[in-house]
Amino acid sequence: MKIRLRGGLPYVTASLTCRGQQLSFRNILLDTGSAGVIFSTDRVLTIGLTYEPEDMVHRIRGVGGTEFVFTKRVDSLAVGELQVDDFQIEVGTMDYGFDIDGIIGVDFLVQVGAIVDLSKLEMYSALK
Repeated sequence: MKIRLRGGLPYVTASLTCRGQQLSFRNILLDTGSAGVIFSTDRVLTIGLTYEPEDMVHRIRGVGGTEFVFTKRVDSLAVGELQVDDFQIEVGTMDYGFDIDGIIGVDFLVQVGAIVDLSKLEMYSALK
């Protein structure tokens, strides 16, 4: 998987499948400082992924401040050939002051055994 630099930050393309519907995202920040994966509420609404009463709601903290998010289990999350099935994501407003569809965090990276090679701007799995 190729990594693109934009504004000095690493971005990847990801696809999310939920209830049989797939959605691709181009503006996904690759963030080894983020514990989890989060997607923009506005973007996932296009496949009907919305808050439901049984969803867990919690507050997350980061460099940009705090926000409330809800969690969802999705069929799969893939970044290139790296894929995890039955994966839990967070969904929030992601009003960080720049255009972003989501963040890939350490929970996904560990499960796929990701190696982030910044000298080649590539990400691949050590598990293969």
